[in-house]
Amino acid sequence: MRAAEIVRKTNETDIKLRLDLDGRGNGVINSGCGFLDHMLTAFAKHSGFDLELSCTGDTYVDDHHSVEDIGIALGQAFKEALGDMKGIGRYGSIILPMDEALILSAVDISGRPYLGYEIIIPTEKVGSFDTELVKEFWLGFVRNAGCTLHLKQLAGGNSHHIIEALFKAAARSLKQAAAIDPLSAGEVPSTKGVL
Repeated sequence: MRAAEIVRKTNETDIKLRLDLDGRGNGVINSGCGFLDHMLTAFAKHSGFDLELSCTGDTYVDDHHSVEDIGIALGQAFKEALGDMKGIGRYGSIILPMDEALILSAVDISGRPYLGYEIIIPTEKVGSFDTELVKEFWLGFVRNAGCTLHLKQLAGGNSHHIIEALFKAAARSLKQAAAIDPLSAGEVPSTKGVL
């Protein structure tokens, strides 16, 4: 079973997260940030991963610590759930539209963390959510998942649409990369023999 549970407790956040890569896209999300709940519910649905998350954070300061630490915990869970990575597709990519927004997402589960982030969000906030935290979330994720992730905005003018398309595109590309390739079952997808 490709699943992992992460408990992360700091002076700023208390996170419990469970991820199942072979789920049905169910999300039970309570991040403490309404907009992030919406994004992570969409992420679970479009990745096909089951995601359970509860976070109590110092949101009286702002949402930064919660958003970043949830990205870290999700990355840790993703890496742990992949295990030895034998049989995975390794690569995934999509160009995903959402109304006027168009986002490219490409991932390589390489063991080498890198975030290529070419996203311009026109407003500083969506509701009470600071839009600059989107990048912080994905930085936390890639650094702990050990993957290369490129997110590139090809079109878009509505901040909500851009961010939602980004989470959905990342979900779809990660789903593809983490999926078991029946032609490569039992093999690590690298000429090195390890990822």
